[in-house]
Amino acid sequence: MITDFLVLFREPDGRSQPHSPAFTERHQQHWRDWLTKYNQSGNLVGGQSLTLQGAILRNGQDPAQLGPHQIDKEIVGGYLLLKAATLDEAISIIRTCPIFEADGYAEIREIMGASTKLINT
Repeated sequence: MITDFLVLFREPDGRSQPHSPAFTERHQQHWRDWLTKYNQSGNLVGGQSLTLQGAILRNGQDPAQLGPHQIDKEIVGGYLLLKAATLDEAISIIRTCPIFEADGYAEIREIMGASTKLINT
């Protein structure tokens, strides 16, 4: 049985630790190669990098706090939707991810089954 996973990429805010153009180019190529490999294998369903534009709502009455949720200098920089047979397989795939080259890390979470969807599509 194939299971759906959400992978959240957490990383230092790039504004606080800028990288050299050479590192950035090499890192982006590693991402392109990695995404191509797992897209072709059928493990990747979707995903995107996230901008720094957004807002945080703590409750329905207070004004929105502009910007991404940030702890110290860490932000969620992007996400992937991943298909794998088990959590161990998902971990194995993410272990090879370029996120670790730039001091980032990944949180892998199983998505609840189709019968528990909040919104039916």
